[in-house]
Amino acid sequence: MLNKILIDKYSEYLESIDVEINGNRPWDLTVHNPDLFKSILFNGSLGFGESYMKGWFDCERLDLFFEKVLKQGVSTEIQSIPLFLGRVKSKFRNLQSISRAFQVAEQHYDIGNDLFSLMLDKTMMYTCGYWTKDVNTLEESQLAKLDLVAKKLDLKPGMKVLDIGCGWGGAAKHFANNYGVNVVGITVSKEQIAYAKENSDNMDVDFRLMDYRDLNETFDAIYSIGMFEAVGYKNYREFFEIVRGCLKDDGAFLLHTIGGNESTTTTDPWVEKYIFPNGMMPSAEQITKASEGIFIFDDWHNIGPHYDKTLMCWYENFVNNYEKLKTKYDNEFYRMWTFWLLSSAANFRSRTLQLWQVLFSLEGSERPIQTYR
Repeated sequence: MLNKILIDKYSEYLESIDVEINGNRPWDLTVHNPDLFKSILFNGSLGFGESYMKGWFDCERLDLFFEKVLKQGVSTEIQSIPLFLGRVKSKFRNLQSISRAFQVAEQHYDIGNDLFSLMLDKTMMYTCGYWTKDVNTLEESQLAKLDLVAKKLDLKPGMKVLDIGCGWGGAAKHFANNYGVNVVGITVSKEQIAYAKENSDNMDVDFRLMDYRDLNETFDAIYSIGMFEAVGYKNYREFFEIVRGCLKDDGAFLLHTIGGNESTTTTDPWVEKYIFPNGMMPSAEQITKASEGIFIFDDWHNIGPHYDKTLMCWYENFVNNYEKLKTKYDNEFYRMWTFWLLSSAANFRSRTLQLWQVLFSLEGSERPIQTYR
């Protein structure tokens, strides 16, 4: 009886955005287990994601389904116990404390360099590409993004540069090799550090396994590409204070981060559990408040639409190479990873998430502002 009531309820929601249950279009849902609807009722997005992982429903084009849902705001009507508990937990605990800083690496970045080397391109950049009119491939988009960062920071030979959240070392190696700078790259991922060191023969790059709160030296320029999402709202101010303490007076800091349209203190419960533990998307207000009195803004550049195409390239690479991975990553992982990549692409396509490059400098600095478009 409950399932019948819930099917009617959610069918009404979905029909309002041109989605049918057991329809035949690519964005329609094919339901194999009606317990899906009870799972959504009690667990919201967590229940929906777990139901997909268990094979309780299928959708030929999940990205199109999520695009329709997100553009109409239907997801905001479905609250859940896990979402409420997440908000309570984030209020009373610092989920991104230094003692918890390595958790996201252990659960996400350390799951296997084999997976990421097949999903990403040769640069091993795991952040939004920059798809200019002259860019045709994923690798070209990442190189274009890195050159954009270098131009905004006005990198010059001999500069000492800090990379906060260096990943597998792609950015640090590119800047050292092509701009003649000395780079210190830090990350909390053991697997990323191992890969970065093994695949670098450039003496001008120093990769370190450490948290940003342990930094204690100065640099001519600093950048952070795709790491700020792990900082957490309780630590935003401290993050900017630490960066300021590491930056020379005439230097610049570039922050490349996913951003949300509204301030929040938590993240989606399914993403928190399965993808990025302790993650959080900052809002523009949170960034401006946390940096006020520490930095001034030279430029604020939104390249969010570029992330949709980047994610779809990662999805295509993952699907095309899954046969090489399936002995280590089972079908449930395949469905989990698919759900994450395609729902993420839809978030950027529907503009519910943004990708910002924010360029900071210090009040009184005489450095020229490098905006570049």
